[in-house]
Amino acid sequence: MNVFNVLMIGDVVGDTGRKIVQKHLPGLKQKYNIHFTILNGENSAHGKGITIKIADFFKEIGIDVITTGNHVWAKKDIYSYITQHKFLLRPANFQAGQPGQGVTVIETKEGLIGVMNLQGRTFMKEFVDCPFKTADSLLLYLKSKTKYIFVDFHAEATAEKLGMSFYLDGRVSAVVGTHTHVQTADERVLPKGTAHITDLGMCGSLNSMIGQKKAPVIEQMITQMPIQFDVDTEPPFILSGVVISVDKATGLAQKIERVYIVD
Repeated sequence: MNVFNVLMIGDVVGDTGRKIVQKHLPGLKQKYNIHFTILNGENSAHGKGITIKIADFFKEIGIDVITTGNHVWAKKDIYSYITQHKFLLRPANFQAGQPGQGVTVIETKEGLIGVMNLQGRTFMKEFVDCPFKTADSLLLYLKSKTKYIFVDFHAEATAEKLGMSFYLDGRVSAVVGTHTHVQTADERVLPKGTAHITDLGMCGSLNSMIGQKKAPVIEQMITQMPIQFDVDTEPPFILSGVVISVDKATGLAQKIERVYIVD
């Protein structure tokens, strides 16, 4: 085969999201002949953060790399674990001295595959370094290791996500957006060969507020008062993501296809 296929799955929200991923992952791997799987797990622990147990769970069911975002530090037991396990990433442009790393290279049957995790700045509360300059620096390292490079850009603004994809077009295999939990319909291969989608979407309850129960979120919108959110567990459930087919010779994308399962 001249291509290999990578499955990238959007933000997993709580136990609801974990269960639908576990249920459908084997079938997706078989249907699309998947060689490598990347998943965003920053909301997998009851809607905010990730734990050691959950990270191990994802690894056990066949996820190769877990990316995260601004909620990665919500569960403190992950602090030392993320430093010791290269398959779990936090955004690379977080401040120096924070645990873990934002880039990894994984050995596979198809060769070495690089994964980069970045966080945007527009409309985001956290203070992070420039994601564009960080990407440039990391590519100096990654390009010396592999031509297969996948980027999870955890960002709020659609313009910033698209900007990153065009900025890296031709230099990486794919740039996908996460964080907003709503799958966009703009998947395409950009002119220089990088696959793009503004947001992968999420895994969780379909008729929720991006994975959370509706009533508390709407109440907060009306009252502007702090309210505890809870993960919605009502069916139907969704799994959102993309399958990217990469040319083995060039490391660039030949095709990107949306995945959207309602169960």
